[in-house]
Amino acid sequence: MMSLFDEEQIMKSFIRGERHDEARETAERMIKKGKLSLDEIADYIPALSYDELKELEAEVLQMA
Repeated sequence: MMSLFDEEQIMKSFIRGERHDEARETAERMIKKGKLSLDEIADYIPALSYDELKELEAEVLQMA
C-alpha cells in the first residue's frame, strides 16, 4: 500500500515539474517577443513567481 502511495506522489511531483517547465518555456517566448511587461506575463502565467520571471528575463537578455 505504501509503495502505491509513493508512486502516486512521484507521479504528481513529475507532473508539477513538467507544468513548471512548460510555464517557463511559454514565459521565455513571451519575453523574447517583448510585447508584454513582466507584470502582464505574471498575470498570464501564475505558476511562475515575479522573481522567477525576472531571472528568466535576465537569462533571455543575456542570450540575445
